[in-house]
Amino acid sequence: MNKEVLINCGAGEIRVAIVEEGRLQELFLERTIGLDDAALKKKGGRGGHSLIGNIILGRVQRVLPGMQAAFVEVGLERSGFLGAREARCLADLPGFDEERTPKITDCVREGEEIVVQVVKDPIGEKGARLSANVTIAGRLLVMVPNQPGIALSRRIEDEEERARLIAMGEQMIAEDKGKLVPGAGYIVRSAGVGATVQDFREDAERLAEAWRPVMARRQSASVPATLFHDLDPIERTMRDEVDAETSRVLIDDPHSYEAAVAYCERAMPEATDKIELFNGPDMLFDMYDLEDEIERLVSPRVPLPGGGWITIEGTEALTAIDVNSGSFTASTGLEETSLNVNREAADEIGRQLRLRGIGGLIVIDFIHLNDPSNIETVLATLHESLSRDRTPTQISPMSEFGLVEITRKRIRDPLVKLMTECCRPCEGHGRKRTRDTVALEVIRRVERQAAAAPGKRVIVRASPEIIAWLEQHGDEVRNALARRGAPRVVFEARDEFAREGFDVGTAA
Repeated sequence: MNKEVLINCGAGEIRVAIVEEGRLQELFLERTIGLDDAALKKKGGRGGHSLIGNIILGRVQRVLPGMQAAFVEVGLERSGFLGAREARCLADLPGFDEERTPKITDCVREGEEIVVQVVKDPIGEKGARLSANVTIAGRLLVMVPNQPGIALSRRIEDEEERARLIAMGEQMIAEDKGKLVPGAGYIVRSAGVGATVQDFREDAERLAEAWRPVMARRQSASVPATLFHDLDPIERTMRDEVDAETSRVLIDDPHSYEAAVAYCERAMPEATDKIELFNGPDMLFDMYDLEDEIERLVSPRVPLPGGGWITIEGTEALTAIDVNSGSFTASTGLEETSLNVNREAADEIGRQLRLRGIGGLIVIDFIHLNDPSNIETVLATLHESLSRDRTPTQISPMSEFGLVEITRKRIRDPLVKLMTECCRPCEGHGRKRTRDTVALEVIRRVERQAAAAPGKRVIVRASPEIIAWLEQHGDEVRNALARRGAPRVVFEARDEFAREGFDVGTAA
């Protein structure tokens, strides 16, 4: 399989595209404009700034026995939510059974200072989801300071390899000469398949070096305080996305390229030769026409190869996906048509869920099938489509009405909520692009125009609210554009433009 990782480090946003056999499979966005503590607190970790993995010293504000949960002040607009299961490691109960969830009152008390980790970004009106069982991820291992022992990623399925990895992890701990964190446990990641004890030891020692400053800061920090930030988007991509199947990593920014190379030399030297600096002449995402596909990810309708389509509509409670045969005519009968369209839909749905970041309850309305073997074929295709997803999912059997329910762990807001907002007068679609989204699209258009006409001034004409956003972040935007080859940019506010309309041209 030809897998490529494309990293576009634009002036205001880092975008990572995972492309397999020329087709977009995953997309990650991390907005960098206004990335400071004040902005994060105001946004509550939203707007593209992820807090997942951060370790925070917080204070328990309220303990709710009826909900088996506590709310913890962590320095955001809303308090974080800590469930009893995630607080289990704080319980000090004699003969405590780890399979049984303790009472939240056995774990925390109001006013108590505790160390927690963000495991889900704030979503909608909900605060961040927290866990007291903090972890730090490395290339091969995940260190769990509060839980001794060796565990394995659920994606490692070979029983012989699982036994070998557990034995190696236990050997690494037994042979420790004081360089590892005392009493810590480890989860072997799927990247650890085929590794040696020495590989594990080096990764565990790097994790220990990352953990010791956390404990040192804990002693002097005042609540609320962030004790640990996960890796930046570039390093995190190298750690989590680059594997043996990756043929190359293309990065279109020299500084980010150097950061990626430095991380690989330190943590995964075997991947260093895969990293390439992309110098054009076109824009990086134009290699596979990704810009148009990303644009379509906020549209509810997704075309299928045979002429059918699926429609994806989100509500507060669930996401509904409808399958429609459209102009599909390649089959000889209704059952065969329904089977072929449903198979195409099932294959595409897994990819769309990953790309759009959709989580929670998902209900799929497949076209009705009569033959039980055809139903099993469609479900098998859906399972295969979702099997590549690192986010935990569960699939129900198909009901007599042709409905299939999926639950997919919700980690952060879906792409449509990041890029759009509710709108009534918008031609029935219900949502329009946010000011941030349009402004970042303007910035990308400026980069493209400057690359096409080097040395010329770039003139941006847009609605007053978009120009106001660009001027609000003026120095940051202009400095970033200068680094990206657009040092001469003029912004002009024009009342005739609506929010999503703008014009970018050049002048001598």
